[in-house]
Amino acid sequence: MPENRAALVTLLQEFALETERFIAAASAHEGLHRTDLGALGVMAAAATAGRTVTPGALRQKLSLSSPATTALIDRLSAAGHLTRARSNSDRRQVHLELTEKSRRTGSKLFAPLAGNITTALESFSEDEAAMLCRMLEKVIEATATARTSVA
Repeated sequence: MPENRAALVTLLQEFALETERFIAAASAHEGLHRTDLGALGVMAAAATAGRTVTPGALRQKLSLSSPATTALIDRLSAAGHLTRARSNSDRRQVHLELTEKSRRTGSKLFAPLAGNITTALESFSEDEAAMLCRMLEKVIEATATARTSVA
């Protein structure tokens, strides 16, 4: 493997480890399980896209069993981080919605990270940023492919 590509793989591994450390620290700071924080992240991403998340979709995104998903939802609901709402079109379906408390918690935890990353990326031109986006899309795709091969 060429030297720069090997260095890039090493840096991506270090980034993944540092991200895991950040999630562990943020979870501990708020008294949440790592999976709780992951669930809130999935729900926040869906909300940003104008969607809600069902328990089944959350289970699939987090690779949890049905009982573990129920326990997770119960924990987050009891802690005031989410509410359950019945679908207007199908009353059997439940949608999970973030509360204002979870939005405040997410902002408090992740705004500094987003700010630091934004500052770090400001040193790149738009063309460089576009290339980095393409590279990360390919890396994410490769990682997902690798995950399915071991699952």
